[in-house]
Order: sequence, then C-alpha cells, then structure tokens
Amino acid sequence: MAKIGNIDVGDFPLLLAPMEDVSDPPFRALCKEQGADVVYTEFISSEGLIRDAAKSTMKLDIYEKERPVGIQIFGANLDSMLQSVEIVEKSGPDIIDINFGCPVKKVVSKGAGAGILKDIDLMVSLTEAMVKHTKLPVTVKTRLGWDNDSIKIVEVAERLQDVGCQAISIHGRTRVQMYKGEANWAPIAEVKNNQRMHIPVFGNGDVDSPERAVEMRDKYGLDGAMIGRASIGYPWFFREVKHYFETGEHLAPPTMKERLDAARRHLQMAIDWKGEKLGVFETRRHYTNYFKGIPHFKEYRMKMVTSDDSKDVFEAFDEVEREFSDYEFV
Repeated sequence: MAKIGNIDVGDFPLLLAPMEDVSDPPFRALCKEQGADVVYTEFISSEGLIRDAAKSTMKLDIYEKERPVGIQIFGANLDSMLQSVEIVEKSGPDIIDINFGCPVKKVVSKGAGAGILKDIDLMVSLTEAMVKHTKLPVTVKTRLGWDNDSIKIVEVAERLQDVGCQAISIHGRTRVQMYKGEANWAPIAEVKNNQRMHIPVFGNGDVDSPERAVEMRDKYGLDGAMIGRASIGYPWFFREVKHYFETGEHLAPPTMKERLDAARRHLQMAIDWKGEKLGVFETRRHYTNYFKGIPHFKEYRMKMVTSDDSKDVFEAFDEVEREFSDYEFV
C-alpha cells in the first residue's frame, strides 16, 4: 500500500500527470470519476504566483471531489519557491509537488524544470528548504537526467528522500530526449530496488495500455504509474487499467453516448471555469481521442477544433450523435 506522507493512495495507484493546459479542474474531475487515485494540477510558475499573475493563480483552484490533489510548482529561485509555497498552502492541497522534469525550452532556460538536472545540489537544497517550509508532504517529479552521460537518478532520488521528499515520480527519459524514443524504466526500477529507499517510486512515460501498466507494476516493481498522454481525451484509461488489473481482461471501450456525454460536460465545465474563449480553445486537443476510430470523421473534427464559438462545437457534437449514434468502438 503506497502512502504519500500520511495519505493512503492505494495499492499501485494511478496518478494523473500534471500537464500544461490539460490537467485543469474539468479534466481532473473526469479522470477522478474514471478511477484516477491522485490528480495533479497543471504546473504553476513560482514567479507567476508571487507576481499574482492571473494565469498562474487561476491554476490554484482545487475542489473537494478531486482529493487527494497535488499542486505542482516550478522555479529555480529559492525565495520565489518559498513564497509560492505559502501561496499554494492557502488553496488547501493535499500535496505540493516540485517540477524538476519539464523539458520545455522556456522553462529550462531559466534553470527550472529539467534545467535543474544540471545542478543536483541546487535541486536537493531547494527541496530541503521547501520541506522545512510546509507541513504538507512535498513530492518531486523529475527525469532520469539531463542526458545519457549524466544519469545519476539512484543517487538523486536517495538524496531527495534524505531531505524529506515524500514520493518521487520519474519520467523514463532524459531532458535531451524530450518525448522522443522509448521511455527507459530500468533506471527507475534501480531507484525502487535501492535498499535505502522507503518512499514511493512512481513511473512515468509510455504507460499507454493496461499491459504496460501491469509491466511497470510486476516486471519493474514500481509503486504506481503516473499517466500523462494516454489520458488526454480519454479519461476512461484509468478505469480500463484497473479493470485489467482485477480481471486480466480488457474492458469494453466507452460507448458513443459516454464519449459525447463526457465531451459535452468537459466543454461546459471548461467554459464555466475559464470563460468561453479559453474554454473552447483549451478543450480542442481532447477531441481527436474522444472520437478516435470513427471513419470519415474529419469534417466533424475540423468543426470542433476550428470554431471559436461553443455553440458551433455543441452543434458538432449533436451532428456526431445523429450520424454515428450506432457506431461501435473496438
């Protein structure tokens, strides 16, 4: 049974990864309903928080129904990170997560995210200071290393644990790899198999099928799986993995009705939370997977992803319902 601090997160929990413009409250709610054990916010800039930037502070919104929920922050300046912890605490999360893994250039160029993998001492000292600055459990999400020549994740994880990190999620790629090639889970297993490690070690990267989740659990012996891209536009991935764990069989895919209901709810929740313009824009990336596999679907998808008016998108959903109500997904 995995625990993050005093929070019992279950036997091999499935965690929704923090993803920019994806892991917002509407999508987290859908994933929670479908079996996600722990959900994380989009990553939030510590500098944005202390400047009270609207985009950053909005991401602090969390809701009772999604607990346990972690708020993830990134930065490389100690004072800013400590100030942001105080701001984050006021939102009442269950967990504070530090992003030491984002490979995006605009983050890395400031020494934050995966950029800090070039300065492990700073990574450890930042974590230690944040642990001392809050009573909430502090966790870390990171990568194997900056490049293949600098992979020291066993040592890094041990040092983070020693300064009070309560769990670590490791993406099985280096920063140089970005999201290319295959994730390498073997070094993550080395972290887990280190006899000095006693905090949960979660794997991330390429968990794109129930079989892969089983492999991460049984072959690599990790404590849980953090799910990212496989869940985009497909919150049912969590329930499918859990069904496979329990039965060894694949769950039937969601029906057209389930998909349309979710897409409509998702869009409406997004509009209610962030307004018409952003709500419409930031749900677009989900529609390909919501309706993946439907033949001759391009004209409907184009309407969903090019319209700036939610009325047009809802009309597209209605058209899909009329045209494909009997379609069976396989």
